[in-house]
Amino acid sequence: MKFNKLISMILVLVIVLSLAACNSNNSGEDNNTVDSPTVDGSSEDSPTVNTDEDNAVEVDIATPLEDTVVIYSTHGEEMLELLATAFEEETGVKVEFINLKGELPERVRAEKENPQSDVMYGGASSIFMELKEEDLFEAYNPTWGDDIDPLFKDEENFWFGTIQTPVMIFYNTDVIAAEDAPKDWSDLTNPAYKDQLVFRNALSSSARATYSSLLQQYEMTSDLDTGWVFMDQLDDNTKQYYGSGSLMFQAIGRQEASISFATLNSIIDNKVNNNIPLEVVNAVSGSPIITDGIALINNAAHPSAAKAFIEFAGSAEVQALLATEYNRMPTNPDALATSPEWMSEIAITAMNVDWVDLASKQSEWMQQWDTEIKDSTKDAEE
Repeated sequence: MKFNKLISMILVLVIVLSLAACNSNNSGEDNNTVDSPTVDGSSEDSPTVNTDEDNAVEVDIATPLEDTVVIYSTHGEEMLELLATAFEEETGVKVEFINLKGELPERVRAEKENPQSDVMYGGASSIFMELKEEDLFEAYNPTWGDDIDPLFKDEENFWFGTIQTPVMIFYNTDVIAAEDAPKDWSDLTNPAYKDQLVFRNALSSSARATYSSLLQQYEMTSDLDTGWVFMDQLDDNTKQYYGSGSLMFQAIGRQEASISFATLNSIIDNKVNNNIPLEVVNAVSGSPIITDGIALINNAAHPSAAKAFIEFAGSAEVQALLATEYNRMPTNPDALATSPEWMSEIAITAMNVDWVDLASKQSEWMQQWDTEIKDSTKDAEE
């Protein structure tokens, strides 16, 4: 991975240098500045982005930044450290990040009256929809927000997707031949796969979204009861549930089980970097494509620094960097040109998911699954 690290360092350097060029111009007029509208249409308190001849992003701050920004995230610490270093070197703002994994939404809820974070970065769009309805976000439209597909953002600008994440079935090819592998989600209840399945538990935002999406397919045909029967049969075939994605992949690699589902970037990471013989299944009925989001916390202690970080994290250059280094598929179309080829080569059929409707039901469904369906004795010890 030395080559990838070199690319990463170069891209970060380009971002930092191009961003730094802007600070020297903050005292004068810049005719290339495009103001980012706030909720009321003004740009008084918003960072702006300038584009030079080389299309490098320059974050121009219209108001002084606080000296700290606090990020609650589900992303890995290595990735967060990379972004934190680049952002801090450019702006002088210290980034304090906490990786909360599946506990992120509950932490944000618990701190509603006294927020301790400024930005929520990571998690499925359905979770962002839930928290928006609980008045936990402040609307803010970054300058790159109008460039992404409406499927990847809130129509009222309360959250935006920075990563699109297909969740797909996969299997260990050393254990299962292609002709014997599942072709669709319904196949996972086949008795032939008894104890061959390992999954994440519902603390994982991608797992919550996937289990709920599968249930919704039955609800769409007015047959939710059959959906719960499916979930019960799926649990029967499951050998273990993991709170950690890395432990789940280790189990597949050790051939303790052979079939699972995960975000596509995680499958590619483990196939390429950990040499696990994995094959992706393009499910007949489609795969849920989760939008991984970012949002400004309502009543944040450091709102200007938070907006600047959102501008930075969603820029085409940063999204391309994460695509190259961490296999995160961009939502920003300008980032795809310099993203890894597999992102456009792997066949992905999108499952028909009503994410708005799902957001209103996911918590109830997952509580029922966790207390009435899932066999808790299968929870792995971390």
